[in-house]
Amino acid sequence: MAADPRGTKPVIDWAAAVQTIDRDGFAIIPGLLTADQCTTLSALYDQPDPFRSRIVMARYGFGQGEYQYFRYPLPPLVEQLRQQAYPPLACLANDWCLRLDQAQRFPATLDRFREVCHAAGQTRPTPLLLRYGAGDYNRLHQDLYGAIAFPLQLVILLSTPGTDFTGGEFVLTEARPRMQSRAMVVPLTQGDGVIFPVNHRPVQGSRGYYRAQLRHGVSTVLSGQRHTLGIIFHDAT
Repeated sequence: MAADPRGTKPVIDWAAAVQTIDRDGFAIIPGLLTADQCTTLSALYDQPDPFRSRIVMARYGFGQGEYQYFRYPLPPLVEQLRQQAYPPLACLANDWCLRLDQAQRFPATLDRFREVCHAAGQTRPTPLLLRYGAGDYNRLHQDLYGAIAFPLQLVILLSTPGTDFTGGEFVLTEARPRMQSRAMVVPLTQGDGVIFPVNHRPVQGSRGYYRAQLRHGVSTVLSGQRHTLGIIFHDAT
């Protein structure tokens, strides 16, 4: 995968990514951001203007560490990533709805989907920047902020494992009926993204499709500092 000459728009094989998500439950998008872009986004954390709220995880039992939600208008790169990723993922999301006999369908463009969210009272942006230090972690969770939820989300690692931090692996778990949960440690390097389900995904069974429930989190950071960009497509109430 390569970025365009402006360094802001990587060439992504979305057909392959969608196929991998559908098969494995997640897909890594290597080199989604350049090192300079990662550094620029990480540096936003200490600036108050881009953000609408700050969450200290320990106060709510979410883990340790903190994160901040961006306000509208989003930083241009964050908005671009959100706009670029939504259309191919909406096609997969609608296919999943069909398999699970769900009536909900998702519009073809992010702008139209944002209108649907806002009409339902979900008007606050949900893309966020997370910061972890030594000893910090994020408990397994799902990012659901209202009645309307887009089924997929994107996380991008902005720091370099082994240099900026140690530990802090991105973790997914998948629970299927009458089976023990499956844990997946997703290997990411700086600039890599991972796309995964927000809540559940369809899995073929002997009697048709059923819902496999997924949660995600971050293991304990052992040293250094870890920054992550999270892109969620539905807005919050």
